[in-house]
Amino acid sequence: MVEWRVFDGLQPYGATLAAMEARVASIARGEAAEAVWLLEHPPLYTAGTSADLADLKDPGRFEVHVAGRGGQYTYHGPGQRVVYVMLDLGVRGRDVRRFVAGLEGWIIAALAEFNVTGHRRPGRVGVWVERPDKPPLPDGTPRDDKIAAIGVKLRRWVSFHGLAINVEPDLSHFDGIVPCGIAGHGVTSLVDLGLPVGIEDLDLALRRTAAPLLGPGVAVSG
Repeated sequence: MVEWRVFDGLQPYGATLAAMEARVASIARGEAAEAVWLLEHPPLYTAGTSADLADLKDPGRFEVHVAGRGGQYTYHGPGQRVVYVMLDLGVRGRDVRRFVAGLEGWIIAALAEFNVTGHRRPGRVGVWVERPDKPPLPDGTPRDDKIAAIGVKLRRWVSFHGLAINVEPDLSHFDGIVPCGIAGHGVTSLVDLGLPVGIEDLDLALRRTAAPLLGPGVAVSG
């Protein structure tokens, strides 16, 4: 069984990261069940292992946390659903690429519940939506906006960190960084796309579409 836990209120990043690392260690020792935690953070930036300081355009705007996950800079804040995924890949095939593809597929399936088509883009991490309503890039490339970020780490084949999906965050907060080191394209959210949905609606969609990644056994707590 995978524990599925929804946290109320804004969760402090440092304490959450410490709790996640402790849970991962317990899973690796066989002392705790796998887990998926759904939460929101206060406004902050996180730096992954590939973060380039030049991509932190406004370092004094919010707290910056060294995350230890893969990837570059990202933003977390109210209105964004963060999903921390702690799964034992040691019993799930030890295929990292398949796991990341599964996370992408989960996001895409959840977005489809709202008739939003999410896309994978070669060379661009995360999930993207086409924006034909916006002008193309200077080179004529059609505009895509990022709606979800992915960043994971493995420890003893147990995953942690995970994904972040924009429901209704303050999109101007992304201006302080180059999100995931990808310049030119923008950032969007479900509400920015004109959908009257909330965090709880997304949670239900994530739950309905979780089985291909998590399996059928999910226990709810919190």
